[in-house]
Amino acid sequence: MQSRSRWAALAVLCAGMLMIILDGSIVTVALPAVQRDLGFSPGGLTWTVNAYVIAFGGLLLLAGRLGDMIGRKRMFVAGLAVFTAASLLCGAATSPEMLIGARFLQGIGGAMASAVSLGMIVTLFPEPAERAKAIGAFAFTGSAGASIGQVLGGVLTDALSWHWVFLINLPIGLVAGVAALRLLEGGPGTGGLRTADGLGALLATSGVMAGVYTIVQTGQHGWGSARTLLLGAVSLLLLAAFVARQATAAAPLLPLRVLRSRNVWGANLIQMLMLAGLFSFQILIALYLQNVLGYGATATGLAMLPAALSIGVLSLVFSARLIARFGERAVLVTGLALLLAARYWLVTLPVDGHYLTDLLPMMLVSGGFGLAMPALTGLGMSGARPEDAGVVSGLFNTTQQVGAALGVAALTTLAASRTGHLTTAGALNDGYKLALGAGGGLLAAALVLTLAVLRRPAAAEETPQTESAPATTTV
Repeated sequence: MQSRSRWAALAVLCAGMLMIILDGSIVTVALPAVQRDLGFSPGGLTWTVNAYVIAFGGLLLLAGRLGDMIGRKRMFVAGLAVFTAASLLCGAATSPEMLIGARFLQGIGGAMASAVSLGMIVTLFPEPAERAKAIGAFAFTGSAGASIGQVLGGVLTDALSWHWVFLINLPIGLVAGVAALRLLEGGPGTGGLRTADGLGALLATSGVMAGVYTIVQTGQHGWGSARTLLLGAVSLLLLAAFVARQATAAAPLLPLRVLRSRNVWGANLIQMLMLAGLFSFQILIALYLQNVLGYGATATGLAMLPAALSIGVLSLVFSARLIARFGERAVLVTGLALLLAARYWLVTLPVDGHYLTDLLPMMLVSGGFGLAMPALTGLGMSGARPEDAGVVSGLFNTTQQVGAALGVAALTTLAASRTGHLTTAGALNDGYKLALGAGGGLLAAALVLTLAVLRRPAAAEETPQTESAPATTTV
């Protein structure tokens, strides 16, 4: 594929991801309006988020492997179509049951499109410097979607109605789908659907869904409840059975050879810790701004905008240059160090904090995510064979979702345990600071693992090119 065509294809992949990430952040702002209009109970309202997360996180690995088999373009376009149609159903929902069902369908479409995106980028950009630029642009899309969603959700809900936070996906999805059909290369895939590991797919999907369900329900039932422990044990047993199945299956869903690379398994573990510490930050800071400082929904989105812009600038403008000069590992360490500094800054937040002196510096330093995520993505994909790029992409996205869900459940529960039933600004502030400090501990663990486990891709896999060695070993 010619250089101009490759970058046009990247733009299509970024547009699809923009829609999916935009949806994730835009919905949270509209939840109070959704609850009032459709008559959700407080417990039922959480399922507008949980239904999406369970479907999305549970199906990423399966979607990635199916994309390898039937062709990643087909999987991506089908995912966009399902997501767009589900968005229309969400916008037209007239009952809680209809909205929850449509959100589950959205999660399916989001998993289909997301699971193969990184695999297509790896294939489109085999040369290290160009791949770093492409991954930086892809990471920028994530921060752009998050920042736009935080502001746009409040504006659309206030100016029109909550229905439009879903209907906004229709023009994006239609344009991205048509462009994908014209600009993406339609590789045939590896085939093999007849010999696909159906039992492995069932075990993996059931295990991950059960795990995500267990995590998102801990806020209601607690981490030590019999229900949580039983569901967690079921999830672990299913995943253990899945691993055992992959060692013997003729066409495994997740070939265990991809986990021979320290960079692959290390990057996935580090990503879980990093996202667990970071994703909850968005929720906790939004709660601090609204419940402690008294900000409105739109003002909260605008207050958090500098963090997203800082992330976007570092990922799009600087990450590729720094990676080319210093390597992914060094850039990841720098990004994690900045994020760690930002989180421990938050531990000092006063109950009467001032935005310019207490919050804005931390928002800007949070741009370290714009360095950490492109570097981590490159390391995580560095050990993937061309025929395994889809499943490694699906694995990377799966650990991303599980880490985010784990962090939100654990840290918001920790904040609630400190405040109990108190609703004073001081009590809430103490709970938020405790949870943010714990998030800093997760980031510290990610930094230690980075230093101990990850290697420069060029030197990480000095393995002869045999049947068991990765075909592409450097990023």
